Amino acid sequence: MTHQLDDTDRALINRLQDDLPLTDRPFAAIGEALDLPESEVLSRLTRLREDGFITRFGPFFDAAALGGAFCLCAMSVPEADFETVVTKVNAHPEVAHNYEREHAFNMWFVLATENAEEIETVAREIEAETGIAVRRFPKEREFYIGFRVAA
Repeated sequence: MTHQLDDTDRALINRLQDDLPLTDRPFAAIGEALDLPESEVLSRLTRLREDGFITRFGPFFDAAALGGAFCLCAMSVPEADFETVVTKVNAHPEVAHNYEREHAFNMWFVLATENAEEIETVAREIEAETGIAVRRFPKEREFYIGFRVAA
């Protein structure tokens, strides 16, 4: 990491967790709200990503509302193989996010696919590639928590 967060970085991170303006130039609109030129918003966003302050910037889609499917999955991965397995799992574009946990199931991720059948297909591919069972936990109810993290 080559740089520390300043107050402007914090304001930008906090603002980016809200809705992105639906305009031709959303970063110009965000910059205007923060008294920054669009170019600085973009360069700060790039630097924040490169320095690891943010790991992902993009929309979250409700796969089911768009006709797709998603499923929470877990695996018990031997610690010595964890990095190899996480690389294989994350190589699948259907993997929305992946988290390591201190638990017998130490790798948790979400599969988001165009249809329910693809959940099974991708899970089986991951099992074949890793030799480890993928436990599937399909959604029974939806909870909206409006998660935000203050920078």
